[in-house]
Amino acid sequence: MSTKVIRALRALQELGLHQLLSYAQYKAGLCSGLLARQVRRAIQTAANQTSAQVHLKSDLLPLPDPVLLRQSIQHSDLQQILAAAGEICSGNFPLFGGPNSTPLHFSQTEPWSDWSAYEGQTWLPGGTDIKFIWEPARFGWAVTLARAEHLAPNPLYAAVFWQQAEAFFAANPPGFGIHWNSAQEVALRLICLVFAWQVFEGSPLSTPSRAALLAGQIAQHAARIPASLSYARAQNNNHLLSEAAGLYTAGLALPNHPQSRSWREQGWKWFHAGLRQQIEPDGAYSQHSSNYHRLMLQLVLWVQTLAGRACQPFPAESSRLSGCATRWLANLLDPTSGRLPNLGPNDGAYILPLSSLPYADYRSVLQAAGRAFLHTNLFPPGSWDEMSLWHGLSAPAGEPLACTSDRASGVLRSPTGRSWAYLRAVQFKSRPGHADQLHVDLWWQGLNVALDPGTYLYNAPPPWDNALVCAQVHNTVTLDGQDQMQRAGRFLYLQPAQAEYTEHLTSPDQSWERLTARHTGYRRLGALHVRSLARVGETWQIEDQLLPAAQPNPAVRLARLHWLVPDWHWELASQEDGGSLFLESPRGRIEVRLSASADAQPVPASLLLGREGKILAGAGRVGEDLPSPVWGWRSPTYGIKQPALSVALTVSAALPITFTTLWIFPGN
Repeated sequence: MSTKVIRALRALQELGLHQLLSYAQYKAGLCSGLLARQVRRAIQTAANQTSAQVHLKSDLLPLPDPVLLRQSIQHSDLQQILAAAGEICSGNFPLFGGPNSTPLHFSQTEPWSDWSAYEGQTWLPGGTDIKFIWEPARFGWAVTLARAEHLAPNPLYAAVFWQQAEAFFAANPPGFGIHWNSAQEVALRLICLVFAWQVFEGSPLSTPSRAALLAGQIAQHAARIPASLSYARAQNNNHLLSEAAGLYTAGLALPNHPQSRSWREQGWKWFHAGLRQQIEPDGAYSQHSSNYHRLMLQLVLWVQTLAGRACQPFPAESSRLSGCATRWLANLLDPTSGRLPNLGPNDGAYILPLSSLPYADYRSVLQAAGRAFLHTNLFPPGSWDEMSLWHGLSAPAGEPLACTSDRASGVLRSPTGRSWAYLRAVQFKSRPGHADQLHVDLWWQGLNVALDPGTYLYNAPPPWDNALVCAQVHNTVTLDGQDQMQRAGRFLYLQPAQAEYTEHLTSPDQSWERLTARHTGYRRLGALHVRSLARVGETWQIEDQLLPAAQPNPAVRLARLHWLVPDWHWELASQEDGGSLFLESPRGRIEVRLSASADAQPVPASLLLGREGKILAGAGRVGEDLPSPVWGWRSPTYGIKQPALSVALTVSAALPITFTTLWIFPGN
């Protein structure tokens, strides 16, 4: 039986018949041309139905009082908002929340083809990743202009909004071109356009002709979505939630459009179905990604806010699940920096950027979600309150709602709060995003000292075609050079490694704590990986055991322990069975001791330090290529890769093999 057939059968078994049938329906419609014709008809019908009597609603949101909003944020926040708006007015905007700006334009070199012609096209001629083309067309920059206009009115903001919006509409006729290929991109753009209209409706530059133009665009954007919902249902992830939220938004924004009710009802139905399917009982999100988890909460906040203004009760189950999802994400928050482990796929998504905090700071979304779904403030008053005010969420009163689960969270924190760690162990019920079972993220005084590598790019020539998903670049152990799961595509792992927490012990005085977990990914190789994470005061010890899964086998195996640490000044002290790495962090000198044994006896171990795909020290010659060019990198957000230090300890021995890592912080 061919490899492709075997993978197809595994996909059928693991993804489920419903998802695969939805995908097959989408592909059949696409290949036959039926879907393209349906979309063209739907867009044309929506355009024909958008008469002068169809008006764009301007009171969908509880816009905060500008005076109270200015009082609630710091002066530096206001200056930052105005500076960001000024940059946009000068023709640039930041990409994916990172430090890099790009020109804000929507020009193209040739006439666009029908949207369906771009299916499967992930980069454009010249090697440009399609996400760099899509990002400005999401219109997140328009939200920034609207925030600035509401806080400090300036005719330039409305002028730039209309100038750029009209340029986009002229260059990208509905249904044609790369910006109409993805229904999710269409939906996110629709949401941002509607948000911007809530503020700019009062500008003298928002003439009746422009209002009619925008109403027609909103209708045609909405009409693009339903025909390909089968694809979103097959993905059963943020695609479905985004597209459903877009439909619901259009239905409320164009209340007297002939299709308004249909859009509103379809959006409401699929949005809440998506929440029920995608949020686990303990609040974990099906995409196993910090960033996508936040995106989901932003979409829920948006839909709940619209529903509240429309006097449509939000389902109790959706509120409960959203509360659990808020608790789950907040549990991973670093309290000093507001950051989270860069868990799973990170494509830079941050819709409705209603905060001046950095992209990597999650407190704005968590504060708003805590008020909305847990009826509590997760943080004291601060810069993170602005998003809450845009959603009409004031400081809550009454008892906070609880969200309990009998599943371990994987997080241990020191009693002083200076350090904490996350040991990842997941029972996958949906397709994995990264092979990161038993990965450990370690934080100390706001510094992420043991890193998750992130994503960098989805769409690029090898080796950077979504390369940072594999176990070898995470903080875990690999065996015989194999990944934890079978990679079947850029976004698909089969034969998921399942993990569980097996023990959690704490001393009576809280001075000592240990969490143990294991995963099944190496059973096919005859091994079981068990990892324990222990804290003694502010010192952390991680012990990894590779045990025989069945009968002992004298065969020699190749085991590799990997840590990814920040690109700080380093010193390496090697020894026979491991070594010590000294890191000069901004807060002081950190020591990382690594050792290895086999069958409880010390064994020779090879310690290697690498950066940017090159050897820095240890096995091999300095300057030579590492075994993989993607080792020694981290990506804080999409499209950005930065140097990091890859620390690898490798052993050749028969099982059982044990690795021990000791993290010693200054003062311990």
